[in-house]
Amino acid sequence: MEGEDITTNNKEALSIEQGQLRGDQDQEFSLPSAHTIGHDSWQQVGLMLVTSFNCGYILSFSNLMLVPLGWTWGIICLLVVGFYTAYANWLLAAFHFINGQRFIRYRDLMGLLFGREMYYITWVSQFLTLLLGNMGFILLGGRALKEINSEFSDSPLRLQYFIVVTGATYFIYSFLIPTISAMRRWLGPSTVLTFAYIVILLVVAVKDANTKRDYAIHGNKAGRVLNAFGAISAIIVCNTSGLLLEIQSTLRKPAVSNMRKALYLQFSVGLVFYYGVSMVGYWAYGSTVSEYLPGELSGPKSVKVLINAAVFLQSIVSQHMFAAPIHETLDTKFLKLETGMNTKENMKRRFYMRALLFTVNSFVTAAFPFMGNFVNLFGSFTLVPLTFVFPSMIFIKVKGKTARLEKNLWHWFNIVIFSLLAVVTTISAVRLIVNNVQKYHFFADT
Repeated sequence: MEGEDITTNNKEALSIEQGQLRGDQDQEFSLPSAHTIGHDSWQQVGLMLVTSFNCGYILSFSNLMLVPLGWTWGIICLLVVGFYTAYANWLLAAFHFINGQRFIRYRDLMGLLFGREMYYITWVSQFLTLLLGNMGFILLGGRALKEINSEFSDSPLRLQYFIVVTGATYFIYSFLIPTISAMRRWLGPSTVLTFAYIVILLVVAVKDANTKRDYAIHGNKAGRVLNAFGAISAIIVCNTSGLLLEIQSTLRKPAVSNMRKALYLQFSVGLVFYYGVSMVGYWAYGSTVSEYLPGELSGPKSVKVLINAAVFLQSIVSQHMFAAPIHETLDTKFLKLETGMNTKENMKRRFYMRALLFTVNSFVTAAFPFMGNFVNLFGSFTLVPLTFVFPSMIFIKVKGKTARLEKNLWHWFNIVIFSLLAVVTTISAVRLIVNNVQKYHFFADT
């Protein structure tokens, strides 16, 4: 089975989760899936995490994470948030199975444990995160293409044209590669592109560095505080996705230990590179570093073109992991599960669903091309609860009666502290949105 091509194995692509369902409530929150379940190795998933989290988003993190915090608080927050995020994901991975039942969706687990309201809260939080994240990917891809165009023309086309091209490219890929598991053959080229553009970018940034760099944190006290919380949101986005159970569902058993192995790979190899790019960018250009790091680079035209081309091509693959749960939901709802994924009728339905999703996302992105907003907003009121609050709630619900007092107190502490953090970071993100709306107009050519 391991050697089969899952993109052509219709029966496997339309799989039904074989959990131990007990009662009507369990059945309600254990729906069949149109996507592949329990197929992938931890190495495949680990490589996907490393490349996906080292996508074009990291080119904005020098500006979003370190400029508002400076070196001291920046390094402290990078380490603390990175450790906390790794721990929270490690904890959540253990609840992929409860009493023999496998939960392939985060919302299914929350719905079973806490009721229908939490099912929908989780569902909305995840999908807002994924939709905003996908818009950010479209914007980054458009920025990369515009940077290439700028190297060959003194009057480059408007950003919106490149946003449309990027959205159309993502649509074609998502139609041809419908599931996370189907990304397997694309992870090799994605890895080459990832490390190619990172290495070239680091070399040029180090060469560009000069002795007159300014690392001062600017603005009034209130503004600096709110910007600092916005930076924390960006660090959270840098490390987590809010869809761990959905990714874990693709792993073959033992899914818990395999997911944790994949997480170890992400938070070692992957983290070194996306933190490294962020720190080198800030070190080289200081507090004036651009929101899109390649825009700062000197050097020959060919180097800038190569970096931006690699960023665009790599984003085609990496964005798919973050959008896959949306595709899975739509496919499970509207495809005919009793037939194969690639039947004529299901391909037609998949075409229309993917086209609608990327048309809407591309239009909204073109209307609101403010990169920082995408990162900070979905790192605040959605990713903070999904990553830090909900796993502790699950622990207390499942193990609270048998766990030691100090463990329960620890998880209540996490719930309270990170709920407050979600409120403050959301205020910071909304403030950033208001400032940018005042600064730019709709469909701005940023």
